Amino acid sequence: MNTALPPNRKRSEEITIQYFEFLDRHLAELISGVSIEMLELQDIANILCVSQKHLIKIIQETSGNHPCHFYVQKILTCTKSLLTNSELTISEIAQRLTYDPSNFTKFFKKYEGMSPSQFRQLQKAKSSP
Repeated sequence: MNTALPPNRKRSEEITIQYFEFLDRHLAELISGVSIEMLELQDIANILCVSQKHLIKIIQETSGNHPCHFYVQKILTCTKSLLTNSELTISEIAQRLTYDPSNFTKFFKKYEGMSPSQFRQLQKAKSSP
């Protein structure tokens, strides 16, 4: 990680950028199979060399929400992309994101209001002529 900050960038902004970049990389590594373990917020904070409490405070101050909110949103974005653009089964998608398939369905439904299979069917219906 580059620790040199541009003169006009605050450390809190740099940590926020690093957090979002790390989430994108981590999820890409999970989906590609490079990584096989979903990291906890504490793990991410350690990697970014800050305490979990400090990371939470900074992300909330700079972005308006708890870091977990953004983590969940990025997981959902990856999931929706995989459901729409891949032939992976829902179970395979769940496993790549380190979820038990039944818990994954509950997680997805909680945030999207429909099951992953319903979402996939809806997307296929939208793309059909």
